[in-house]
Amino acid sequence: MVAVRDLFKLVAALLICLYASWLGAKYTLSSFVWYHNLNKPWFNPAAHTFEPVWLILYTMMSLSLFLVWRQSPQKDVRFALFLFGLQLALNVMWSWIFFGLQSPFWATVEIVLLMFVIGVTIFYFYRYSKWAAILLVPYFLRTGYEALLTFLIWRMN
Repeated sequence: MVAVRDLFKLVAALLICLYASWLGAKYTLSSFVWYHNLNKPWFNPAAHTFEPVWLILYTMMSLSLFLVWRQSPQKDVRFALFLFGLQLALNVMWSWIFFGLQSPFWATVEIVLLMFVIGVTIFYFYRYSKWAAILLVPYFLRTGYEALLTFLIWRMN
């Protein structure tokens, strides 16, 4: 039976991650014309694939957050949760830098930091839940792909 506390944490984790997704999308949509006119590498994904892919990734991130968050108060998970919050903030910040400020160079610098923090988060999450760490791996890989795209867009423009 699912405890009310766990249900609250699950819903909160979903809302936190989906809110971050919404914030990032807000910057993306505001610069659609700018992005459309950039030179991009041949493997740049079609625009209609971004939303479903990131919806799946944010859902997986939510579940990962929940699996670690539910460990407290039995275990001290505050630092792991801090890392998750930091990578989520950096995720939104990338959207703001790339799309809002229209700065592929600084977005490249920022996304390298984001990847590092995601990697450290995976390491810490593994201490509390193997599945929580595994759920973040596709996000890490997709962020690596996005880092390559960001770098190449900067270089091509």
